[in-house]
Amino acid sequence: MPGSIETAAAIHAAAFRSALRSFLRTSERLARAEGLTPQRHLLLLQIKGAPDGSEQATVTELAERMQLAQSTVTELVSRAEEAGLVEREPSESDGRVAHLRLTREGERRLVRVFDAHEGERRVLRRMLAELEETEQASRRRRSVAR
Repeated sequence: MPGSIETAAAIHAAAFRSALRSFLRTSERLARAEGLTPQRHLLLLQIKGAPDGSEQATVTELAERMQLAQSTVTELVSRAEEAGLVEREPSESDGRVAHLRLTREGERRLVRVFDAHEGERRVLRRMLAELEETEQASRRRRSVAR
């Protein structure tokens, strides 16, 4: 029947969604154990995980990637800077821009949360692969049925 979802696909999608929620809750708990709010943890991760590999970001880039208002990110960065977790480095090409990078303390806390979270990431990778396999099989069955 067009528009229906196979039960196996729904089961895998529901399990993945549940695991994703568990991942986020665990991430919040681990971050708090290191004295980081969930948003501050995300800020540190987004700086360290800059897509270009530079381990730095601007407020504008962070606002876009974190899907937050620039004013919210500016405040988050200011508080992280006051806490000694990030530092600003003026851009050589544009004096209005500052590049943010982690301090040693920011790096230390991020590493502790990241390392403690390895098991959860492994579970998500496995579940995502299972979900993809189920959906591919479902698409194959639908194309044969047509």
